[in-house]
This record gives sequence, C-alpha cells and structure tokens, in this order.
Amino acid sequence: MKEFVISEAQAETAVLVGLITQDQDERKTNEYLDELEFLADTAGAKTVRRFTQRVAGPSSVTYVGKGKLQEIREFIEAEEEAEREIGMVIFDDELSAKQMRNIEQELKVKILDRTSLILDIFAMRAQTSNAKTQVELAQYRYMLPRLQRLWTHLERQGGGSGSGGGKGSVGLRGPGETQLEMDRRIILNRMSLLKQRLAEIDRQKTTQRSNRGRMIRVALVGYTNVGKSTLMNLLSKSEVFAENKLFATLDTTVRKVIVDNLPFLLSDTVGFIRKLPTDLVDSFKSTLDEVREADLLLHVVDISHPDFEDQIKVVEKTLTDLKCNDKPSMIIFNKVDAYTWVQKDEDDLTPATRENISLSDLMKTWMARLNDNCIFISAREKTNIEEMKTILYNKVRELHVQKYPYNDFLFQRYDESGAVE
Repeated sequence: MKEFVISEAQAETAVLVGLITQDQDERKTNEYLDELEFLADTAGAKTVRRFTQRVAGPSSVTYVGKGKLQEIREFIEAEEEAEREIGMVIFDDELSAKQMRNIEQELKVKILDRTSLILDIFAMRAQTSNAKTQVELAQYRYMLPRLQRLWTHLERQGGGSGSGGGKGSVGLRGPGETQLEMDRRIILNRMSLLKQRLAEIDRQKTTQRSNRGRMIRVALVGYTNVGKSTLMNLLSKSEVFAENKLFATLDTTVRKVIVDNLPFLLSDTVGFIRKLPTDLVDSFKSTLDEVREADLLLHVVDISHPDFEDQIKVVEKTLTDLKCNDKPSMIIFNKVDAYTWVQKDEDDLTPATRENISLSDLMKTWMARLNDNCIFISAREKTNIEEMKTILYNKVRELHVQKYPYNDFLFQRYDESGAVE
C-alpha cells in the first residue's frame, strides 16, 4: 500500500483547505489548519498557502463552493506559470469518493484529506510487523469505498449481445468496472488475511500480558506530541524513539519501572488527535488494548500548547470510546519550561485567556481541584520529576494492595541498617 505515502525526499508543496461553519468558527478552523500543517510537515510536505471559506456546511459535490474551488485552481495555475508547482491540495476533513473525483477533475493535482494524510504518516512511522499490518488494514478500509475514483480514467466500452449495446445494458460492462470488481475482491481477500494476522497478534499479546506477573500496569496516554515518549525514557531509563513530530510512536512499548522498591509496568501508547479516523482506532485494537488493560492511566498534557484544554477533551472522548474513562488516572502537565504568556495591561478589562495568564495563576483555576491527581513537570528539563515519582509511588502502591492484598510485603521500605521503617 504505497499510494498515499509522501516521500520526505520529494519535499512536495501543499495547499491547505478548511471550512468555517456554524459548528467551527474562524479561530477553531485556524487551529485545525495549524495542526494540518504540522501533519503535512511531518509527512514531508511544505505548506505554501491556506484557503478557507465561510459556509453553512461542506458541499456534497466539491466540499467548498465552486467559486472557492476556482480560486484555488487559479492559484495553482499561477504557481505553475511561475515554475512553482503545487504538489497537492490537502482538505481538513475526510472527503467522499464523489468529492475527491470532482475536486481532482477541477484542480488537476493530487488530492488528500486529513484521514489519508494521517495514514501517510502512520505508513512512514510503522516499523514492526504489527504496526505495518495495522496500517495496511486501515489503508484498505479507507481505499475500499473510494475504489471507483481510481478507475474514472477508463471509459466503459459497448459490444457483445443485447439490443443497442447501450451503456446501461446488463452484461455490457467495460474494463473499468470489471477491474473495479476484481480490485474490490482482491482488497477484501487481503483485508480478511490482515484481520486473521491481527487476531493472531492479539492472541500473542494477550499471552504476553498474562505472563507479566503480579505487577500493576500503568499506561501513558495523551494527545500526539505531548512528550509521552520523553517521559517514558526518563522513568524507565530506556531509549524509546522521541522527536518533535506527530505520531513519533506507533508501537506500544512496555518497560518495567522501579520507583524506590516498587516495580510496575509502564507502556507508551500511540498519541490521539482531533478527527482521528475510526478505521485507525479499529485497526490499532491490539495497541490500544494496553490502555484498556491498564490499572492506572497517566494522561500527559502539553500545557504550553494554546489549545491544551481542547486536547484534553479529545483524549477524554477517545478514552470514553474505548470504555476506559472510569479507570484511575492522573494528569501530568508537561512542558512547563515552554509555557509562555503576555501580561495584560491594567486598563485591559477583557476576560483573561490562555495567552495572557501566568502559569501560577492557571494552576489556581480548575486544576487546583485535582489535588494530587495532577502535577506540573518538564520531562526535558527534569523539573518536578521526583515529586511526580512520589505521587506515582503512592498511587501504584495503593492499587497493588487492592489488586494483590497478600503481596504487600513487596513494598516495605528499609532504612540504611536494613530494618523495616
């Protein structure tokens, strides 16, 4: 499945398109497009222009209106005349096969939507057989309802028996439709094979989890690029891949961690994102099972991000969809070293926003009610890490005593002389 992958070596230029609607105001649309640009950058594409349109809702034919589509086409043509070729146009929402076909016919360039772009990145990031299988299945699920678009360049041909050899005559199907049916059958067979392979992987992972012994399982969850892998490396003293890119981690990594004399298992999971494709959630079942089977969730939040509260809601919604929202959890507000704000003038009577409130004042808002269910750290600068370990120790110890009440002797602390404290 290489149709969607954007090679970093190509460094293609991209145009982004989003809508301003009753449910999504201009500020929110710009936030989504910021994230879409980050996705494009992660996939190796350079964004050169954004287009937005204020409408009641997306057009079922071309997503944007005809006038806006013509404006985009004129921009692409002008860039081509200046020898600056536009490689692709990326839309911020998932497009139907009909929309893609009509847009391609008008713009004459490669068309991607948010879902296919995320699939691009997942395909680039997949390293293990498990991740590659999950991504391939998600790609096929995405492609299946859009197969017809791939064959629009083939014309139906008449001939054979039947009166008039008309276009709609039964038995007079052209090569495009025949190939379409053949491809559909091949894809369905391939999907069936991939599902069997993932079912086997699920069984293997279930066996692995059952053999991990009597230890509490802790899972790092959160929005993509909030620092989960960096925190994982810090706590487990391992080298999990981490960088300032979206979806740097696809495969779940599990490490044994010991805080004082308390051992537990810590897993680093794939990051969530707004408008996360359902096919990806379904395909990554074996990865997300680490979240489902965890005893404690550590929800990592990038507090320096201007939309961190929205990101919290996205993660909470995803956890609800996974039926994991009732698990014991703790919020870790990461990247305090990157938090910035601009002090308001004394004469400014407008309500305080994320951009003009200090971190200390922010900590006194709804976060203050979380008590020891939250902590503010910097994994990169190792700020408040020891305090976090203390809170984590107490939570894991409490859970262990509840789950394994006859194994509490494991957590006795000893002084320098070897006596029990």
